[in-house]
Amino acid sequence: MVARRDYFTVDQVRAAEAELFTRVPDGVPMRRAAFGLARVVADEVRSRTGGVVGRSVGLLVGSGDNGGDGLWAGAMLRRRGVAVQAVLLNPERAHAHGLSAFRQAGGRVVDRLGEVDVVVDAIVGISGKGPLRPAAAEVVAAIDVPIISADLPSGVDPDTGAIDGPAVRADVTVTFGSYKPVHALAPASCGRIILVPIGLQLPSPTLSQLDPAEVGAEWPVPGPFDDKYTQGVTGVCAGSVEYPGAGVLCTGAAVAATSGMVRYAGSDIEVVKRLPEVVAAPSIEQTGRVQAWVFGPGVGTDKRDDLARVLATDLPVIIDADGLTILSHEPDLVRGRQAPTVLTPHAGEFARLTGASPDPDRVAAVRALSERWGVTVLLKGRATIIATPGEPTLVNDAGGSWAATAGSGDVLAGIIGALLAAGKPPTWAAAAAARTHALAANLAAHAGETAGAPISATPLHTHIRPAIRLLRELTSTATN
Repeated sequence: MVARRDYFTVDQVRAAEAELFTRVPDGVPMRRAAFGLARVVADEVRSRTGGVVGRSVGLLVGSGDNGGDGLWAGAMLRRRGVAVQAVLLNPERAHAHGLSAFRQAGGRVVDRLGEVDVVVDAIVGISGKGPLRPAAAEVVAAIDVPIISADLPSGVDPDTGAIDGPAVRADVTVTFGSYKPVHALAPASCGRIILVPIGLQLPSPTLSQLDPAEVGAEWPVPGPFDDKYTQGVTGVCAGSVEYPGAGVLCTGAAVAATSGMVRYAGSDIEVVKRLPEVVAAPSIEQTGRVQAWVFGPGVGTDKRDDLARVLATDLPVIIDADGLTILSHEPDLVRGRQAPTVLTPHAGEFARLTGASPDPDRVAAVRALSERWGVTVLLKGRATIIATPGEPTLVNDAGGSWAATAGSGDVLAGIIGALLAAGKPPTWAAAAAARTHALAANLAAHAGETAGAPISATPLHTHIRPAIRLLRELTSTATN
C-alpha cells in the first residue's frame, strides 16, 4: 500500500505533543527534534562547502520551544566542530535549558551574525501567527546565505500558509513529528521539506496529498476484456468559433488520458481536424452515449441551456471556465445534484462563484463552497486544493508554476473528465489529474534539460502520456 503524505493542524499537533509528554521524559522530544535538525544542517553545510568541521552556522533564536530546538541543535553542531553563533531576538524569553547547553558547548551569543555558511531560522514555531516583528525582519532581510527553518518558515501561518508581511523564505524546512498544512500550502516559502519523527501518535489528517505511485497504480489502463466503451467514453463540450484552441486542448487532453473514446459536442471544426480519433456531433443531444461530461472551456457565456442539459443527466460532470461564469449567475443548477459534479475555478473564478476571495484560508474556503453546493471543488494554484463533502480534503503541490499559462486549465479539465468517465471517484480523479498535469508541465518545461524554460499549453498537452508513463513506472518501483 502506497502511503499518502498527511498534514496536521496546529491543534492536532499540540494534542499529540501533550500525549507524547505523558510517555517520555521531559526534554526528550526537543532533543529528538534538535538532533534531526542538527543532522540536516550538517548535511546541508557539507553539500555546500565540502565539509563540516571548521564551518560556520548562524542561529536566529526566538522565544519558546522553537528557539530551544535551535539552541540544542547549535550545541550538537558545536560538538561536531562547527562554529555556531546565535542572535537572541528575545533574550529575556530564550529557552533556558537550550541556551545553557548552547553556551556550555562553546556556542557564542552575538548581537548580529558574522560571516556564516548557513543560517537556522528558529524564530517562531507552530504557535507563531502573523508576520515577523520589525527587528527579526531586519535581520532576515540582510541574510545572503541559505536558510534552514526549524518546523516552518517564520512569519508564514502554520495552518493556512498565508503571508501578510515579512517572512522567511527557506531553502530547507525541517519539520518535527508531522507535516503541517503550511508545508503543502506555501511550498515556495518552505523549500525542500524534511520530516524528523519524534514519536507523535497522530489522529486522522486534516489534509493529504496523493503519492505519485498511487496515481500510477490506480490509473485506468485497458484490461484483457476491455473495449472502447468499457474503458469510459468522455463527452466534451468545449471551444467555439471564437475560441477554437480551448476545444482542441480540452478534447486532446481527454484523448491523451484515456484509451476509450472521446465524443465532442460543438461547432469547433478544429477539433476534428486535429484529432481524427474523436467522434464529433454538432450538439449535446446528438452526441451519443457518454459516461462523463466536460463542459465550459471556451464555449462562451451564452450556453446556459447547454449546461442545464448536461447537468440534467445522471452522469458525472466537470465544469470549467465559461461554464463557471454561467454557474455563478445560477448556482441552483448544481445544488442538490446527485451525480458527481466537479468545479475547477482559479482564484478569480472562485470569487465570482462566492463573492469573496479564497484567501487567506484557501482550504477552509474550498471546503465551505463544497459543502454549501454539494459538489467537488478543485481550486487551482501552485498548491491545488480539492474538497468533496464528507471526504478528506486533498492537496497537490505542483512543485513549480510551469503550468501557469493560458490554456493550461483546459488541459486539466480534459484529464479529469477522462478519469471520471473511467469510473474514478471525483476527489481522486481531480487530485490525480492535478498531479499528472503538474508532472506534464514540469516534463515539458525541462524537456531533457536541467534548467527549465517557459512553456505553453501545447507542449503541456503533449507531455500528458509521458507523465502517465512515468507515474506508472513509479508504481513498480514502490512495490519492489
